[in-house]
Amino acid sequence: MIQLDEKAYFYLLAIIPVMVVAFFFLQVWKKRTQRQFAEVGLLRKLAPNRSSFKSALKLIFLLLGLSFLILGLVNPKIGTKLETVKREGVDIVFAVDVSKSMLAEDIAPNRLEKSKRLVSEIINQLASDRIGIIAYAGQAYPQLPITTDYGAAKMFLQSMNTNMLSSQGTAINAAIDLASTYYNDAEQTNRVLFIVSDGEDHSERSTIEAVDNAIQNGIRIFTIGVGKPKGAPIPLKRNGIVEGLKKDNQGEVVITKLNEAVLSEIAQEGNGEYIDGSNTENAVEYIKEQLNQMDKKEFEAKQFAEYKDQFQWFLGIGLLFLFLDVFLLDRKTKWLKKLNLFNEHDDA
Repeated sequence: MIQLDEKAYFYLLAIIPVMVVAFFFLQVWKKRTQRQFAEVGLLRKLAPNRSSFKSALKLIFLLLGLSFLILGLVNPKIGTKLETVKREGVDIVFAVDVSKSMLAEDIAPNRLEKSKRLVSEIINQLASDRIGIIAYAGQAYPQLPITTDYGAAKMFLQSMNTNMLSSQGTAINAAIDLASTYYNDAEQTNRVLFIVSDGEDHSERSTIEAVDNAIQNGIRIFTIGVGKPKGAPIPLKRNGIVEGLKKDNQGEVVITKLNEAVLSEIAQEGNGEYIDGSNTENAVEYIKEQLNQMDKKEFEAKQFAEYKDQFQWFLGIGLLFLFLDVFLLDRKTKWLKKLNLFNEHDDA
């Protein structure tokens, strides 16, 4: 397992292509200047030991040296030991609504981005709980299985968008059914499902039936409402620019509203609670309190430990290449000249 301490230093690698372009233009300028001074044949006689290959080789050494020095500044670390540690926590699954209605901007910047921020802030408050993520619209899609890797969870969370599922609409029952398959620990007594949505539900099958099945599997369902009851239109954007508003078959602008009644009913039937997600700080704090009150189950988790710095190897190799660049001369080496590997003939 590899960790990178200072990723910002990777931006310094942008100097590499700049130096290559500068070297190319320098060589072109040199040749033009030399041609103005004398003919090519005369120049070879005046400087018979000059090697054009050595100039390119010196540049390669310089670029390699700088690249390794930059990697040294990044400071890669390697996990040298895999440890199994004991942790206590709750199994939590987040089902995030990614239907088109989540693009409504009645809550800034829009409902989906607000949902992602809420989930991310909840994850920041967790210590040793296991988490999973589901995306759903007209169907549910497993985004991330149960894991303790919070970094991966945030990465998958940020990649979620309203175009990731071809089946539109909102089927909350599909999300609940899929979540029921996520909990792979039969001994876990606390299983929690957070449904983050605006409450629109177009399920063909009864959502309450799916909730009842989840309860039988020991799952508590909390719902987090995102949006405003008065509603808002759904903007249609292209490259970040609003081109229009979504309309129905009659040509009327669609107004999508937060359906707190549906979310409250699901939470009540699921032995959980409905949470207003309009205020992120308050919602996250309340959820933290609810999770802290639950019994924690002990489980084992494997993780890399004893990360060791590796920057010294990169710095050493980088300095070696810079040393070779400084002491490598532009003139031909005698033994290489005899081999004539680069077809650098002397003119008579």
